[in-house]
Formats: sequence, C-alpha cells, structure tokens
Amino acid sequence: MNPATQRKAAKIAALLLPWYDKHHRFLPWRANPGQPRPEPYRVWLSEIMLQQTTVATVIPYFGRFLARWPELTDLANAAQEDVLAEWAGLGYYARARNLHACAQTLRDQYGGRFPETEAGLLALPGIGAYTAAAIAAIAFDQPAAVLDGNVERVLARLFAVREPLPGSKPQLRALAAAATPQQRPGDYAQAMMDLGATLCSPGQPDCPACPLRKICAAAEQGIAASLPAKAPKPLRPVRHTIAFLLHQPDGRLYFRRRPQKGLLGGMLEVPSTTWRDTAWPLAEALPQAPLALDWQPCPGSAEHVFTHFTLRIQAVAATLSLRQAGQLDGLWLAPEQAAVPTVIKKMLKLRPV
Repeated sequence: MNPATQRKAAKIAALLLPWYDKHHRFLPWRANPGQPRPEPYRVWLSEIMLQQTTVATVIPYFGRFLARWPELTDLANAAQEDVLAEWAGLGYYARARNLHACAQTLRDQYGGRFPETEAGLLALPGIGAYTAAAIAAIAFDQPAAVLDGNVERVLARLFAVREPLPGSKPQLRALAAAATPQQRPGDYAQAMMDLGATLCSPGQPDCPACPLRKICAAAEQGIAASLPAKAPKPLRPVRHTIAFLLHQPDGRLYFRRRPQKGLLGGMLEVPSTTWRDTAWPLAEALPQAPLALDWQPCPGSAEHVFTHFTLRIQAVAATLSLRQAGQLDGLWLAPEQAAVPTVIKKMLKLRPV
C-alpha cells in the first residue's frame, strides 16, 4: 500500500466518527456512542442473526430470543429443538445449531464468558473471520478490521477499487485494516456499517450528505453508483421435489424432524421426495411417500430460492385414520402450530383448503 493511500485511510475515522455520534442508528444490541460497551452476548447474538439477513428482519427475532433466553447460560441450557423452533423463518439454520453449540461451549469451557480477542473468538463454533472481528471490535473495543458488505462498498468507493468482487476482497481487507483506528474501533466499525446502510447504499448513494465525500475517489470520478463491481453470478441450478401432505380428519398434519446434519438440519418438515435436477412424475415419486395411500395432486406449485439452488415444489395430499397414524413416527400438529422453515411453509400453502 503506497503512502498516499495509507494517509487517506488514516483520515477516515476522524471524518466519520463525528457523523456517527449524531446520525447513528438506534439498534437494540448497541450501546450508544459515549456509553459503556454493549453486552457481548447481545453483540454475538445479533451478529450471528445478521449473517445473510437484514436488520429489519432480525430485530423481532432478536427481541424474542432475549425475552426467552436473557443470558448466555439460559440459551446454553435450552433444548436445541426449542432454539430451532424460535429461529424458524430466519433461514440458514446451521447458524442456529452453531449458536446453540457455541453457547454450550462458552458455558462448559470458558466459564460463560466470551474471549476478548479475534483469535479466541475464531475458536468458537459458528464464528468466522468477519464475526470474530465484529465482536472483538464492538463488544471489547479491540482494533479489529471489520469487513462486511456495507464496509466493502464504502471502501470500494472511497478508493475507486474497480476490480470486481470477490477478487478485490484482499485489497479491501488491507484497506479496512489500514483505516481501523486504535481509538473507538467499535464505534468506527458500526459507523462504517451505518454509512453503508444509509448514505453509501447500493445503487445511487447520497454523496452530498456523506461525511467522507471530500476524500471519496469514486464520487470525484462520478462512478460511485457502479461500485463495487461484481463478477457475474453463475446461473442458479433448479431442483425439484414433491411434498406429501398427510392429514388426519381433524386437520392435523404429519411432521417429522430432519437429520441434524445437512440442509435445514434438525428442523421439522413434511415428508417429501429427494430434491433432484429433474421433475418428478407422480408414479415415480409415490415409493417415497410415508404410506401407501390415495395421494391426490394439490393445485398449484411453489418455489423457494436457496443460496446455491432454486427448489420447485409440487404437493400431493392424503387423509388417514387415527388407527393408521400409529404406523408413523413423528408429530401430528395443526399447521399454524408447527415451527417450520420458510420452504416448508410454502409446501403447506399447497394443501387443499
């Protein structure tokens, strides 16, 4: 990194922190500027929830988790099934399993306290490089370089980094490290996140209101809206499944729990065929049904987008008696009582009224 770039990076905090003191977002996991540092449990919980998820979506989940498990040990002592049920709808369910495992590790091996360094935090389940840096900076005021999507966007514009993501990540990481101040690194990290979420947003940024406008290379060159550049995404493959909606005369549906490992691990589901690359003819799908019954196709279809593929869903339905229900291991629940992930909710919407 050349000296001019280093000098510019060193100016960012001095310009940004006064803006943050006046314009920061009020979020339930934060301490306000000038107040004591936030509770590490809250910082950790919020950062895990915020992975691949928006602030607006996370806030109600965060509130419900704290109401049910106000302390780390409360969460560690909870049943994993209860944690997964409370997480239902938030997506990326490995986060919930790792959240619970991390709480138990902290209880059993760390006396219920978080390590205060990036290296110590990285040793915990479910905590990667970004999350370790964020917790170290925000909860413990360590000068850790935090680099999320918002920070990447701000830095790419400030320094007019034209190389597309993800190839530019090493350069952006070096810029983040050079810009992280020794004083108030936690407030600085949150200030960069707030700037990216508000003024330096995707699409058309509000450059005239930006506290970093006078040192922003992209604004000077008139290319801020085009940065950060991103490499073209490969086409997302499509998979297919048929869901088996099995209900009793009183309207309760049959659910079972998925294996602990793998996609949606430990969550409740309705039975379905394997998810494959080609559509399922009904006759070919029936051997995977939970019971041999008079399965009738449900009208309509649904689609759910995962990170790496799109799932197209059809459904069939059948009714069975209480006597037949004894042949199955699982749960019989009213659909509205079942804490299930969003993809299963979409399957349930296909059932006959």
